[in-house]
Amino acid sequence: MSLLADLINLNLSDTTEKIIAEYIWIGGSGMDLRSKARTLPGPVTDPHKLPKWNYDGSSTGQAPGDDSEVILYPQAIFKDPFRRGNNILVMCDAYTPAGDPIPTNKRFDAAKIFGHPDVVTEEPWYGIEQEYTLLQKDVNWPLGWPVGGFPGPQGPYYCAAGADKAFGREIVDAHYKACLYAGINISGINGEVMPGQWEFQVGPAIGISAGDELWVARYILERITELAGLVLSFDPKPIPGDWNGAGAHTNYSTKSMRSDGGIDVIKSAIEKLGLRHKQHIAGYGEGNERRLTGRHETADINTFSWGVANRGASIRVGRDTERAGKGYFEDRRPASNMDPYVVTSMIADTTILWKP
Repeated sequence: MSLLADLINLNLSDTTEKIIAEYIWIGGSGMDLRSKARTLPGPVTDPHKLPKWNYDGSSTGQAPGDDSEVILYPQAIFKDPFRRGNNILVMCDAYTPAGDPIPTNKRFDAAKIFGHPDVVTEEPWYGIEQEYTLLQKDVNWPLGWPVGGFPGPQGPYYCAAGADKAFGREIVDAHYKACLYAGINISGINGEVMPGQWEFQVGPAIGISAGDELWVARYILERITELAGLVLSFDPKPIPGDWNGAGAHTNYSTKSMRSDGGIDVIKSAIEKLGLRHKQHIAGYGEGNERRLTGRHETADINTFSWGVANRGASIRVGRDTERAGKGYFEDRRPASNMDPYVVTSMIADTTILWKP
């Protein structure tokens, strides 16, 4: 096993200019991350200088068997924390051979919104709080829970320390450092209210990069849990009953909101989000109705609300923002399994481009 570890950790730059590029894309379910690797002649830092590639879309639910080729377009490069050296992770989106985005390519439409001159001028910043649950592999039951049973009630676990309260910290810390190594702007981690559930935050990130960074952070976490023999769940309500669900609260601001008098821009944006509540809920993740019940720090899925420092509202404005008269707000509606390309671009479209 020590020889195997030595081989895995070989530093290729000692013997060759060649590098390994791991191409990552989103599969047919909208949440399944796929990847495969290829050798390149040397280091690359510009994604547009990377070759396009293809894959069998009939094996990912994205193309029929008689016309199965789907083309990967490289969009963002990150350092590879697994192979290290000059090796890279490449976030891609997917197209037909004719150059049209396939239906599950949500990045394409998001990039159009973020490329709009009005959106570019506003420099939208995002901070996404990604919650997730670690599961025991063979029983699909949360890590640290007795198999077939339940731990003590919620209360002692949030941001806790101790072998009877914090389960999986080594996974969380490994992921934190791996994301920093990769060049992802991960800004923090914490244990969540339900035992076995954790959160990491990505941001601030501008525009389309928020989606790229969150997807690659998810991929790295999938790889780390694979190594640890654990299952990673983004289910918004993994355990029914009196247990917190899992969300992806999305913090947001524009240049106007961050400037003097920005609180009025924030209030106007929140009003527009309320008018489009149903459309946003439809794009904010599958199974979210099991989470947004009005309990466990959520607002009811059918009712739009906002408030200052109110974690039971759809939109929360922080005390610091209220005091300063400018800043950001938090959309608490997105589920943990949301597509960040969809959510971030919807918020920008509604608050900047849409004229009700």
